Amino acid sequence: MSIEIKVPNLPESVSEATVATWHIKAGDKVSREQNLVDLETDKVMLEVPATADGVLKEIRIQAGTTVKAGDIIGVLEEGSGAAAAAPAPAAKAEAAAPATATATAAPAKTAEDDAQSPAVRKLLTELGLSAGAISGSGKGGRLTKEDVQAYADKQKSAPAPAPAPKAEAPKAAAAPAAKPVLGARTEQRVPMTRIRARIAERLVEAQATAAMLTTFNEVDLKAVSELRAKYKEPFEKAHGIKLGFMSFFVRASIEALKKYPAVNASIDGSDVVYHAYYDIGVAVSTERGLVVPTLRDADGLSLADVEKGIAELGVKARNNKLTMEDLTGGTFSITNGGVFGSMLSTPILNPPQAAILGMHGIFDRPVVVGGQIVVRPMMYLALTYDHRLIDGREAVLFLKTIKELLEDPARLLLQL
Repeated sequence: MSIEIKVPNLPESVSEATVATWHIKAGDKVSREQNLVDLETDKVMLEVPATADGVLKEIRIQAGTTVKAGDIIGVLEEGSGAAAAAPAPAAKAEAAAPATATATAAPAKTAEDDAQSPAVRKLLTELGLSAGAISGSGKGGRLTKEDVQAYADKQKSAPAPAPAPKAEAPKAAAAPAAKPVLGARTEQRVPMTRIRARIAERLVEAQATAAMLTTFNEVDLKAVSELRAKYKEPFEKAHGIKLGFMSFFVRASIEALKKYPAVNASIDGSDVVYHAYYDIGVAVSTERGLVVPTLRDADGLSLADVEKGIAELGVKARNNKLTMEDLTGGTFSITNGGVFGSMLSTPILNPPQAAILGMHGIFDRPVVVGGQIVVRPMMYLALTYDHRLIDGREAVLFLKTIKELLEDPARLLLQL
C-alpha cells in the first residue's frame, strides 16, 4: 500500500518550511519512526519520520524547495515486497554504466569530448597543450582542469630535453603559454537558510525599532575562579555536571533583575509589560546560526540546575532538536562571545526583550587593588538596553550590581 509523505502541521506563526535534507534515496528500505527528511523553518528544524516499515518509492519534492503544511513530498510503499525489487533494474543500469565508460575511455580525450567541457578546452588553449598527451582522471577517462594544470606544472619543472633548441620557435609563437596561470577565482551562490534569514530580519527589526544603547563595566573574577577551583571535583561528583562561569552570571543577572524590574520588562504597543518571572535566554552558536533557547523560571534553579539546563539546551540546539517552546518567552538574554576569544562587543537586543548582557573573554590584566598593582582575571561586561524603557542610571546600576555580586559570590547565596 502506498502512503503519502506529507509536511506535518507547522509551529504557530510559521507558514512555510524548506526541504533541507533527505536522509534516504528512492528505493531505500526504511523502518517505522526512521527520520526520512528534515524540514527547516525560520525557527526550528522539523523531522518527518516514516509511519510504517517499507520502501521509499518516490521523492516528489527535492531539497531546497519551499513547502507548506499538508504538501505531499514523497511516497512510501508499505512492506518490502515488489517495491523493494523496483530499484534492481536501476542498479543494473548503474552497473552497466561504468563498463560503457571503460569501453569508450580512449575517445574521452578527443576534441568531441573536450568540447563538452568548456573550462578544460579553454585551459588547453591558453597553455598551448594537446588533449591527447594528457591522461584524464575524470569519469570515463575525461580530462579535468586539475589534470591539465598538473601536466603543465610537470612540463615546467621537468629538465629541458636534448632537442630543446628546435622547440624554441614554437614556444615563442605560443604567446599564451608564457603567461602565468592564476588560481581559480570561484564564487558560490547559495540560498540563505530560513534561520539565517530570520536572524537577519530580527536584527534589522531590533535596530529599526529600539533605541539601543550599550554601557560597559569590568569584573574581577578572582573570587569566582577560586570558588570553582576549590569545589570543582566535589560539585561534579555530587551533581554530575561541571561548575562553569555561566551559572554565576545567570544567578547574578536574576538578582540584578529583581532590583531593577524595568530591565526585565518589555514594550507592547503603548504599554510596558513588567514580568514577575525570570526566563533567561542563553545564546548558543550552531552550524545553522545563532539561537537563543530559554531557561524557564531560572530564579528557582540552583547553580547545578542552571548548568544542566544550559548543557541540555546546547545539545538540543546543535542537534537541531529545539522546539518552539524552547525558543520563545525569554525576558532577558545573555550572550558569551568570550568562548570565541572576544574581548569586547556591543550585543544586539533580542526583541521584544529590553536588555541583553554580553560576556567576554577572561584575561589576566594588571589592576589596582588596595593601592597595589596586582594581576587579576578580568572580564569586560556589556549591557545593551532599550533606552525607550530603561534609563541610563538603571542600566549602569544594573551592571554594577552584577559586578559586585560576582566579585563577592557569597552575596549570591545571601541574596544581598
